[in-house]
Amino acid sequence: MWNGKRVCVSAIALAACLTGMPSAQAQSQQEQSVAEAARKAREQKKSAAKPGVVITNDTLQPATPATVQNATAATERMPGTTPSADAATDATADAAGAAAPTKESADAELAAKKAKIEALKQQIADKAKEADLQQRSLALENESYYSRPDFSKDPAGKAKLDAMQSDLAQKKEELAQLKAKLKDLGVDPDQKPAAPPQ
Repeated sequence: MWNGKRVCVSAIALAACLTGMPSAQAQSQQEQSVAEAARKAREQKKSAAKPGVVITNDTLQPATPATVQNATAATERMPGTTPSADAATDATADAAGAAAPTKESADAELAAKKAKIEALKQQIADKAKEADLQQRSLALENESYYSRPDFSKDPAGKAKLDAMQSDLAQKKEELAQLKAKLKDLGVDPDQKPAAPPQ
C-alpha cells in the first residue's frame, strides 16, 4: 500500500513537470522569435532607402536679369563673330549673381538643416528606446539564468546572455554615433526639447 502511494505521488509529480515543460519551451521559442523579429526590423530600417531631395519651385533659384541677357545675347550672336565687351561684363555680372546666395536658398538650407536635426533626434530617441528595452531584457534573462542552481551546466543559456550583451553594446555604440552626428550639427544631444506653447 505504501508503495502504491509512492507510485501515485511520483506519477502526479511527473505529470506536473511534464505539463510545465511545454510552456517553458514555448516561452523560449517566443523569446527567440521576438529577438529574431527585432533583428530583422533593425536590418530593414538600416537598408531602407533615404528619402531623396524634392525639387520644387520654392527650392529653385529664379533667373537673374543678367542671366536672361546673356542667354538672349548668345542666341542673337552670329557664328564666327568675336564677343563684345558687353558680353564679357554680362558674364562677370552673371558669375557674381550666381555666387551671391539668395534669401530663398538660405531659407531652404535652414529648413533642410532643421529637418536633418529632427530626423537625427527621432533616430536617437528610437535607438535609446531599443537600448533600454534590450537592457531590461538582459537584466531579466540574467536573473533567470543565475537563479537556477545548475546554471553552470547550461552553455546555451550562457551563450544567449553573451549574445544579448553584445547586441546591447552594439546598440549603445550606434546611439553614441548618432549623438556625435547631432553634436557636429551644433545641437546638444542631451538637451530636452522645449515644451510646446499652449
